[in-house]
Amino acid sequence: MTARAADRARYDRATAQLAAPVAIVDLDAFDANADDLVRRAGGKPIRVASKSVRCRALLERALAKDGFAGIMAFTLAESLWLARSGFDDVLLAYPSADRAACAELTADPKLARAVTVMVDDPAQLDLIDAAREGGREVVRVCLELDTSLKLLGGRVRVGARRSPLHSPAQVADMARTVARRPGFALVGIMAYEGHVAGVGDAVAGRPLRSRAIRLMQAAARRELAERRAAVVRTVRAVAPDLEFVNGGGTGSVQHTAAEDAVTEVAAGSGLYVPRLFDNYTSFRGRPAALFALPVVRRPGVGVVTVLGGGYPASGAGGADRLPVPYLPKGLRYDSQEGAGEVQTPLLGSPADDLLIGDKVWFRHAKAGELCERFDTLHLVEGDRVTAAVPTYRGEGHTFL
Repeated sequence: MTARAADRARYDRATAQLAAPVAIVDLDAFDANADDLVRRAGGKPIRVASKSVRCRALLERALAKDGFAGIMAFTLAESLWLARSGFDDVLLAYPSADRAACAELTADPKLARAVTVMVDDPAQLDLIDAAREGGREVVRVCLELDTSLKLLGGRVRVGARRSPLHSPAQVADMARTVARRPGFALVGIMAYEGHVAGVGDAVAGRPLRSRAIRLMQAAARRELAERRAAVVRTVRAVAPDLEFVNGGGTGSVQHTAAEDAVTEVAAGSGLYVPRLFDNYTSFRGRPAALFALPVVRRPGVGVVTVLGGGYPASGAGGADRLPVPYLPKGLRYDSQEGAGEVQTPLLGSPADDLLIGDKVWFRHAKAGELCERFDTLHLVEGDRVTAAVPTYRGEGHTFL
């Protein structure tokens, strides 16, 4: 029996009494992935990206491990909820225009101590001040550096369109703006190199594209390491008590952690290892988060139909944003139908061995977005479900 076939047998036994659709997290794989992230980080703490986990119990499990410290959140409302739940170091990775949440933050000493907000524009400071409603708490601020690689005088850009702060001078100007504003304290810098951390460099069947990606990423890492170090020097001249410099992501942990200017790295997807993280030369994770759909029809030879399945991931539309049929191995989508809202036909010889009611196991394209589809994650150890824990959705929260 292959390892994948053995996993299928374990998951089927563990969930035999659970009706599908059902989502699981294999704790052995989750813990092994966490250990590998710590190894790759080389002694620098890992801040857990909550958008890639979206389950408080599993955030707590990761943070209980040596090598993990703090959370990187994705909305201010989520940040405040986590802080009220006992997480005392929450970095909001994106600027917020949530005035009600800003008012809460500035009025509550506990929240103000626990949460750090992201800014890259003086207008964001203005919005926070306008929302204070009498709140006088000092707001902890992190500046975001744009990490994109700019070539040919800026005519070619590689990387996400995030912060407008690209040069050391631009970041230093923003640092001085924060330093002059009463009610704010500059405590950190973040620089997320998504074009390195979130883009696989070993695309199956595309050797030339893979080589081009590796060359681009090597150039991007060199350029960013120099620029990030210069940014940190200029900002420390303004804020010598800077607490942290955050960088990286699952795909670049070891490279980012090697930079002297970086004090911590971020990662989240590497705990679940969704399908988009299969294509890296630098690491191999174990799929830990899966979901199962039940077979409800057998339309003909080599075809079964499962209930639901239309769970696309965010990003530019394409086949790589769809979940992938994983167990049993050898199933594929019908190109005329794809993953459907209420039913999904699957083709391949393994279909002939599936019976009505059997489970087909899938991996989502991205990590935490799976949790927007399920209220509960069933935690599997060996061939048993040892706990059932709520996702954010299961606790009544859909922050985006």
